[in-house]
Amino acid sequence: MSFERILEALTPFRIALAIIVLATATIAGAWFFQSLGYIPCELCYKERIPYYVGIALAALTLVPVRRGGKNLTAAIFALISLIFAVGAVLGVYHSGVEFHLWPGPNDCTGPLDHVGSVSDFLKQLKTVKVVRCDEVELRVFGVSLAVWNAAIAAFLAGLSALAAVLTLRPPATPARATSPSRS
Repeated sequence: MSFERILEALTPFRIALAIIVLATATIAGAWFFQSLGYIPCELCYKERIPYYVGIALAALTLVPVRRGGKNLTAAIFALISLIFAVGAVLGVYHSGVEFHLWPGPNDCTGPLDHVGSVSDFLKQLKTVKVVRCDEVELRVFGVSLAVWNAAIAAFLAGLSALAAVLTLRPPATPARATSPSRS
């Protein structure tokens, strides 16, 4: 299959559906692991936000795609690309925190310096389970979920950017059959 044939198959409608399916499957996977008892850290929760927004925007994109609103469709795909790029940056940041390349937020990696009394601290220990952002809770195929998130979000950002460009391209004109010239 030639590259041009692949681009012809990648319609904005199909790309929007692919974004919806892949982003939904990613969030469903996160929920599945959470249901098995793997508690996400604060950064993990923040990394989910671009998926929720991206899924909703990709679904919204289906309307102008079907109605032929190229500029609106391209603008929404560009916004989706930006949102998933932010998600990829969050994933890279979280991965760096896990690899101890840089410090993470104090909420999930810092010292406990805002504890009032010992009795208050003991009460909090009974009711709160702090999940550290700098410790990998689960690896899938040897890779942490933060790294997976960075890769998937980067792929979705690229796919959305491609959809924005493909939406604005002029329609392909069929090649005209030319008769051999007689000289």
